[in-house]
Amino acid sequence: MFFSFAPLDLKQAANQDESPPRTPTGNAPSSESDIDVSSPNISLDESLAKELSLKDSVSDLSHRPKRRRFHDSYNFNMKCPTPGCNSLVPSKHTTRASSRDKQVEERTLSHRQDENRHATRHQAPTERQMRYKEKVSEMRKKRNSGLLKEQKDKHMEHRQSHGNNREPLLENITSDYDLELFRKAQARASEDLEKLRLQGQVPEGSNMIKTIVFGRYELDTWYHSPYPEEYARLGRLYMCEFCLKYMKSQTILRRHMAKCVWKHPPGDEIYRKGNISVFEVDGKKNKIYCQNLCLLAKLFLDHKTLYYDVEPFLFYVMTEADNTGCHLVGYFSKEKNSFLNYNVSCILTMPQYMRQGYGKMLIDFSYLLSKVEEKVGSPERPLSDLGLISYRSYWKEVLLRYLNQFQGKEISIKEISQETAVNPVDIVSTLQSLQMLKYWKGKHLVLKRQDLIDDWKAKETKRGSSKTIDPTALKWTPPKGT
Repeated sequence: MFFSFAPLDLKQAANQDESPPRTPTGNAPSSESDIDVSSPNISLDESLAKELSLKDSVSDLSHRPKRRRFHDSYNFNMKCPTPGCNSLVPSKHTTRASSRDKQVEERTLSHRQDENRHATRHQAPTERQMRYKEKVSEMRKKRNSGLLKEQKDKHMEHRQSHGNNREPLLENITSDYDLELFRKAQARASEDLEKLRLQGQVPEGSNMIKTIVFGRYELDTWYHSPYPEEYARLGRLYMCEFCLKYMKSQTILRRHMAKCVWKHPPGDEIYRKGNISVFEVDGKKNKIYCQNLCLLAKLFLDHKTLYYDVEPFLFYVMTEADNTGCHLVGYFSKEKNSFLNYNVSCILTMPQYMRQGYGKMLIDFSYLLSKVEEKVGSPERPLSDLGLISYRSYWKEVLLRYLNQFQGKEISIKEISQETAVNPVDIVSTLQSLQMLKYWKGKHLVLKRQDLIDDWKAKETKRGSSKTIDPTALKWTPPKGT
C-alpha cells in the first residue's frame, strides 16, 4: 500500500502524534488538496522548517499500523436503514440479511444448474464427442475377427490347467479399448468391496458357501454349514470325494488328488451287492472323516445340529463303485447306545443321487440292522421335509407288502411291528393316512384295500428290483454294548 502525506505544521503534527489515526468516516485530511500551504503570513524559511519537522514526525509514526485504503466507489456516507445501527459493527439483522441473500443466490444457482442439466439431454453431440466416438469405432475395427489356431490352443491349455480357478484369457476376444474398460471396472469394484469389508458394512457372518466341487459334480448348496471362516467366505469349496477334505482352489485339489491314497471310506465294509457297498465308520476311530461328513451334510439339511461331537455315533456310508473308486451316495448315523431305540439320527442322500431309489435303500438298511439286533426302530425327530416324505413312502410300501403276503383273518399291530421292525406309532400313523384303520363296535379294524395293493404291485413291477437291499449280503454283527 502507498500513502501520500501533505506538509503539516508542528502543532498539527503534535496533535496527530497524540491522537490515534482516524477512521475513513472522520474529517482527517486524505490528500494534499486538503492542506492550505499558500498562506501569506508564513515565510519560505518557515515553510522549509515545517517540511523538515514533518518528515521527522512521519519517521516517528512509521511503527503505527497502516490505514485501510478503500475503493474509489466506496460511499463513506452510506448508513444502515435500521434504527439504532451505527453501521460500524456487524449486527444480527445485517448478518441474517446477508445469510438470506446467500441462500437465495445458492438456490438460484442450483436451479440454473438443473435447467442446464435437463437441457443437455436433448442437445446434439458436440464435435469432441463425435471425434471420440469415431476413434472408439476405429479401435474396435482393428481387432481380429477370430482367434488363430495357436491362440485357440493357448486358451484351451489355460482352461485345462487352471479350470474355473483363474480368470480365462481375454486377449483377442474383444478390442483393447473394451478390455481396458473392463479391467478398470473390475479393479474399481474390487476396491469398493474391500472398502466395505474394512468398514464392516459386509457382515462376515452372512457368508455362505454357494457351490461345492465334489468329484465330477458341481453342487449348489441349500443351507449354511459352519465351515471355518476362511473357507466360508470363498463362496465355493473343492472337496475330495474319498477323504472329504475341503480345499480352497482347484489347484490345491488337483495336488491333493495326486497324493491321496483313499479310494473308499474308512471303517469296515459290512455290505456289498453289485457295485453298492456300505461301510461302518466309528466316530471315535475316524473323527476327522466323520466331522467332514457332518459338515458336508449340513449343506443340504436344515435341522442338523451335530457337527463336531461325533464320538458317540456310528456312521453307515453307502457308496457306488467304479474303476476310479467308491463314490459317496449317502449315509445315515445312529447312536451307539440309544435309550429310545432310534435306529437313525441323521440321514442324507447326495443331491446327484436323489430320486433314484437310494434314499429308500438307506432306510431299508437301517431297519435291516434293527432286525439283526432284534429291536424295533424309529428315526429321530424332527425329520427334514425330504426325510419325512421318504419315510412315509417307505412305511407305505412295507405295510402294503406285508398285507399282500398276509393270508390270515386277524392281524395285530404288534405282529406287524415285530415282523418289519417298524415302530407301532409309525404303523398306526401310516394306516390312518392310507384310510385303512377304522373303529367299529369298540374295536379297531385294519381294512385290506386291494386297490392300493394293486397299484403298489404295478409300480414294483415297473421299477424292478435293482434298488433293493439283499439281507443275505450283510456281513455284520451288532457292536458290543448295544
